[in-house]
Amino acid sequence: MSLESTGGVPVNAEPVGADIDAPAQTPASPQKGMFGVKGTGDVSGFGGLARRTPDVVGSPKPYGSYFDEVTDALEEAYPGFADAIEKVVVDRGELTLHIVPEKIAEVAQIMRDDESLRFELCSSVSGVDYLNSDARRLHVVYQLTSMTYRRRVRLEVAVPAGGSVPTVTSVYPTADWQEREAYDMFGVIFTGHPNLTRILMPDDWEGHPQLKDYPLGGVPVEYKGAEIPPPDQRRVYQ
Repeated sequence: MSLESTGGVPVNAEPVGADIDAPAQTPASPQKGMFGVKGTGDVSGFGGLARRTPDVVGSPKPYGSYFDEVTDALEEAYPGFADAIEKVVVDRGELTLHIVPEKIAEVAQIMRDDESLRFELCSSVSGVDYLNSDARRLHVVYQLTSMTYRRRVRLEVAVPAGGSVPTVTSVYPTADWQEREAYDMFGVIFTGHPNLTRILMPDDWEGHPQLKDYPLGGVPVEYKGAEIPPPDQRRVYQ
């Protein structure tokens, strides 16, 4: 076995996990992997990540920036403000209004139409899964933009797995396909949606792939009989 002149590394050394169909092996080098993962064969790099339970509490007034104007205008325009708003959170320079799920369409209507608010654009509807950290694990997040006042605000609702949320498509037509994606990936039911069907996965697909307890790997692909193996069965390339 010959050695390279720089570093003394064997030229024909066999890479770890190089055999076909060999199980993944985590290299001994501390430079490999992320978040301290070692010895698990999980080459995704997240096996050693420790997540802390988020503690999201309401922010006290004054909120700063234009946030006080937005919340005050909504409270003045919407008589059901106290019953619809669970909490107001200001974090990292962003305003989030946590809404009772049944009230989201009403709040969206006021946010769009009131002269002092004018949030004409819903640029995004997305899902989040807070598995094991929130009894209402599925959150739906709406990003609103006021083109008139050049402002942004986030609306957020939370429901348990299999829960439902009223659609906002009658207020924001742009939410149509975005709600379908949140349904497809997370399983949130948007009641009143004009065509709540899958948009990314096949119609007969079982489950919702972006849930955190959805199985990783082992999903057959559509050509040559190939299969994506689970993380503990993947090879390590060096």
